[in-house]
Amino acid sequence: MHSIQMNLAGRLLRLETGDIAKQASGAVMVRYGDTMVLATCVGADKPREGVDFFPLTVDYEEKLCAAGKIPGSWFRKEGRPTEKCILTSRLIDRPIRPLFPENWKNDVQIVASVMSADQENDPDIPALIGTSAALLISDIPFGGPVGSVRIGIIDNEFVVNPTTAQREISTLDLVVAGTKEAVTMIEAGAAEISEEDMLRAIQFAHGVIKDICSFQEELQKLCGKPKKEIIEKKVNAELEELMRKLFTPEVDRILTIIEKKQREKAEGELSKEALLKNLETYPVETKERISALLKDEKNTDFETIKHDILSERLRYFIVKEKRRPDGRNFHEIRPISCSTGLLPRTHGSAIFTRGQTQLIANITLGAPSEEQTLDGLLQDEKKKFLLHYYMPPYSVGEVKPLRSPGRREIGHGALAERALSYLLPSEEEFPYVIRVVCEAVESNGSTSMASVCSGSLALFDAGVPLKKPVAGIAMGLVHLGSEYSVLTDIQGLEDHLGEMDFKVAGTRDGITALQLDIKLTGVEMEVLQKALYQAKEAREFILDIMSRALSAPRAELSPYAPRIITLVIPSEKIKDVIGSGGKTINKIIAETKVKIDIEDDGRIFIVTPDAAGAQKAKNMIEAITREVEEGEIYTGKVTRLMNFGAFVEIYPGKEGLVHISQIGPGRVERVEDVFQVGDEVTVKVLKIDEMGRVNLTCKGINGNGEDPAEQHRDNPGRSDHSHGRNPYKDSGRDRRQHAYAGSSRKPYKNP
Repeated sequence: MHSIQMNLAGRLLRLETGDIAKQASGAVMVRYGDTMVLATCVGADKPREGVDFFPLTVDYEEKLCAAGKIPGSWFRKEGRPTEKCILTSRLIDRPIRPLFPENWKNDVQIVASVMSADQENDPDIPALIGTSAALLISDIPFGGPVGSVRIGIIDNEFVVNPTTAQREISTLDLVVAGTKEAVTMIEAGAAEISEEDMLRAIQFAHGVIKDICSFQEELQKLCGKPKKEIIEKKVNAELEELMRKLFTPEVDRILTIIEKKQREKAEGELSKEALLKNLETYPVETKERISALLKDEKNTDFETIKHDILSERLRYFIVKEKRRPDGRNFHEIRPISCSTGLLPRTHGSAIFTRGQTQLIANITLGAPSEEQTLDGLLQDEKKKFLLHYYMPPYSVGEVKPLRSPGRREIGHGALAERALSYLLPSEEEFPYVIRVVCEAVESNGSTSMASVCSGSLALFDAGVPLKKPVAGIAMGLVHLGSEYSVLTDIQGLEDHLGEMDFKVAGTRDGITALQLDIKLTGVEMEVLQKALYQAKEAREFILDIMSRALSAPRAELSPYAPRIITLVIPSEKIKDVIGSGGKTINKIIAETKVKIDIEDDGRIFIVTPDAAGAQKAKNMIEAITREVEEGEIYTGKVTRLMNFGAFVEIYPGKEGLVHISQIGPGRVERVEDVFQVGDEVTVKVLKIDEMGRVNLTCKGINGNGEDPAEQHRDNPGRSDHSHGRNPYKDSGRDRRQHAYAGSSRKPYKNP
């Protein structure tokens, strides 16, 4: 077994190998604090036939036993991967994929399994470092090592790998991965960080990454295996020469077609059949050789050469001739249009169109109890803001079966959610659970950033007091030799054939989200700086257009959205509102037709579209939680009759006793002679004893006779506590007098 360790941000980072998972191509146990991740890699011995891509699979696994928890599902075991697992799998995949040899077509599978979670150190960074180390010591060809680090900002200072508690107060959550030479991946959420501070954070992160890469190289020196031989596969030279000669002029024409479907159709016409047709004038031997080659289904030379021609010609046009396929300059954004209020019955909606990319966003506002609860290794997370992204096949003119969201859709949704989340109002200001659904109805580049724009407008349309509007833009990069060009608002062709997809979202005052993916082995800081400032210029332009559609949140919620009234009561009063077995709260809900959510800290949320019902429920809860004071007057109902008196419910869940001696000015022989269960009676609080029991009286309310309450309190009675009710109306005593008229039963005498 081999083990090495280094100090990283005041905690030991340890890599161990040789003792666990010895049949894998490479296996490393990473320990950071008490968080441990087993990262493994296995590479196939032979390349997969008939593929023109690198078959890499990355799976990150979390089992709650690593944190000493039992899953909350019915089966008490983990099911399909959580959103956290999918996003971390992407986090590992994106920086390592460009570092495999171009001709390597062998299957490679990465599995990173969390073995222990200390709930302070997120396992995602150790998982990425462990994956790089496992690939480095394996026999799989790999251009690493790759280091990774998380950077936060607390009190204007950079913090390396902040703990869970520190991340709660950090204004930046930045994950950077890269080699010693350059950055290969960026993922960030931020509270309106300036471009200058973001660049400084990335540079600071890369300095730490260099140390982590050197650390991994120590392990490789100790136990690294010889790498497998890379078989340089070259395309057929004769086929390449023919295709370049016959297809290059047509490719130049295709790259000027602006409409996506027309261009794709023209690309499809560059087929094997078209090539053979153009060989009619060539010698028979040539035709037969090329025909045999094209008929071999396992041979991918045709598609490889065709892609290379398209890519090379696009780079030449952009870098050398300074023109893009659709004629725009490098800073120009495609035509934009947007509007709100598109969907009448949703709580808010917006449509955002940029070129041939179009997103519809709609908002649903829900009660606090509808928040999403997520089992996690770090802590059980409760989410009140949800953004879900969908891209149906018709958006790109394809026929495919509808499935649940894939990794790409989940990643796009998480990025847009992060971009908007920093600008949301506080729970005290806006207690709703907010769900945003972004539907890509047409796609030709950067639907994730269009989701940010449409989502921001839809939130405004719903009346959500978003602090500022948010917009996003995707930046691209095209290299040709030592020259390069940074492109604003890349379309699908520039994304597919280019080397960078750099998404930047934010407000006029700063960045709220970043995501960088590249196809190169790294990107220089000079390129990142140019892209960030170019993105800021584009973001401000888009925000100007969005403000013309809707410049501020609407003052009123949709008539179909629920209304929430918030109350705060002492936590010890919660049991009174709920009542025995939920009797009291169920009674309030039944009478008012509202939904009531109660938090442990005493916050109560009354949710209903009916304002009158909400107010009635609020009054009932306030009555229950109001402290009873001696001398107060209530109108309540008789609930029980005893020999010694009657119990009166003065408000839901709170009863007091009217002793038989306190029923009337005169002597009352039997309680039943005056009261029956269900009678409404006006009473005054006579005394609250040391056990909290409430003693009531019917005397002195009408101003007749002595007021016994005066004997038990120092302050004079306050008739204004009747809250506008007439204390003399419909008392049980008055109604009972009328009931006894003409009866043989003798009513009490009225002095």
